[in-house]
Amino acid sequence: MNLELKSTQSLESSNPSGFVPDGPPVIHCEHVCKRFYEPVEPGDGDVVRRGWLGRRKREVMAVDDVTFDAHRGEVLGILGANGSGKSTLIRLISTLLFPDSGVVEVFGMDAVKQPQAIRRRINRVSVEASFFKKLSAMENLMFAGRLYGLPPAETRQRAGAILERLGFSRGKMHASLENMSRGQQQKVSIARAFMTRPELLLLDEPTTGLDPKSRRDVQDFVEDIIAERKTTMILTTHDMAEAERLCDRVAILDRGRLVVLDTPRALKQMAGPNVQSFEDVFFAFVGKDWKEVVEDEDFA
Repeated sequence: MNLELKSTQSLESSNPSGFVPDGPPVIHCEHVCKRFYEPVEPGDGDVVRRGWLGRRKREVMAVDDVTFDAHRGEVLGILGANGSGKSTLIRLISTLLFPDSGVVEVFGMDAVKQPQAIRRRINRVSVEASFFKKLSAMENLMFAGRLYGLPPAETRQRAGAILERLGFSRGKMHASLENMSRGQQQKVSIARAFMTRPELLLLDEPTTGLDPKSRRDVQDFVEDIIAERKTTMILTTHDMAEAERLCDRVAILDRGRLVVLDTPRALKQMAGPNVQSFEDVFFAFVGKDWKEVVEDEDFA
């Protein structure tokens, strides 16, 4: 199905959240490209370069000519299969990677020229969160608070309130992380990110691997933050219902290219009259069933 890429501002009034862009964009990406090179076996595809050991390599466009803006207080969702460029785009915005071409600006600052200034105003949650596993959740958050220059009393108060909101009992807050499930550890990662009250929060598949109750706890907590409209969020997710529930607008990436970007309601309207779920929306724009994408070994 060939559907034209819509303007990032189209059908804005159809958004049931009532979100309206205010002021200059927090994130401005313009014609952003990022490529990597993967090893190839003899006879396997075109070789574009050889490594320093003479290994044959092929170019892979992880992010391919992507342009969009995200505004203050907005929750922008990014959907796509593993390998579609979601996490690479997050790393570009967070200044962990630099684009090969194009412009990435955050708070009006160039991500290549002013990365340190940007990093002081953002935080990121990913599925590869790192902790001191021998320490408790509270001890990990107290350490993070010191790194960010927060007073100990304020850190303890913030950390306790967020952990409690995420379903931690007082006793669990002081249990060693190595004795916690992966889902509980991910909640600590989310608490650590929100504790610093960043102006921009990059949530890279924050609920992946969580049990249904933990996923609901996290989504409810994020909704509370959204209601304040003080933090801009970029959310990548494999959970279609989560994207529809939390996001003001949703972008769909396919093999590094931005296929479409608009409000969830507008995307449903654009996808056609037979759309019954947000999974159907994804299929309409990329021509592949969402469950098939998630289970495809090529994207594992």
